[in-house]
Amino acid sequence: MVNSTDRPPADRDSATEQRILDAAHRVFVRRGTAGARTQEIADEAGVNKALLHYYFRSKERLALAVFQRAARGIFPPLAALLSSPQALEDKVRGVVAFYLDVLARNPFLPGYLICEMNHFPERMPELVREITGMTPREASMRVLSVLRPQIAERVATGEMRPMTAEQFVVNLVSLCIFPFAARPMVCTILGLDAKGFSAFIETRRGELADFVLAGLRP
Repeated sequence: MVNSTDRPPADRDSATEQRILDAAHRVFVRRGTAGARTQEIADEAGVNKALLHYYFRSKERLALAVFQRAARGIFPPLAALLSSPQALEDKVRGVVAFYLDVLARNPFLPGYLICEMNHFPERMPELVREITGMTPREASMRVLSVLRPQIAERVATGEMRPMTAEQFVVNLVSLCIFPFAARPMVCTILGLDAKGFSAFIETRRGELADFVLAGLRP
């Protein structure tokens, strides 16, 4: 049963709601759920706290809405790319291009998502079920069932060294997100400011896919 306090306002204005959600996205991604303050979100959106509460009821509901929007922008496109009939080389280049394009525009997103999934581990399985109607295991198997025969075929012909589909996915995604998730450390070690980090990512954009593909060869 849905509690009446959980129902969205019947007379909500979609533009106002979107403005609040956009502002919350910026604040939560920058600060994380624990560090975000509703007053900062209200100020960012140009509304008062009462209106923010009217639309989203609580900081927790707003945090969940932001997490879902951020995760939807990352994980479904990744699954679609990996489970497509494209050749492995095209998948590698597609995943690298997608991630570096998205994360260059949202460099704090990986750190935010990792932190949120560590603190609220139930959110990701719930989102997977909502998007796909499947359990997380069922959804992952749909991707892996496409990758496994592709990899096995390349291994059998001697074009690729033996590797599980699970390792393939984790290696590929990790190389894409690590510089963003560990941005403060990367910038400190390499002596980069914000402009230097952007230039580093642009160089990586041209080199990473070739590096991954070279690493797959026997």
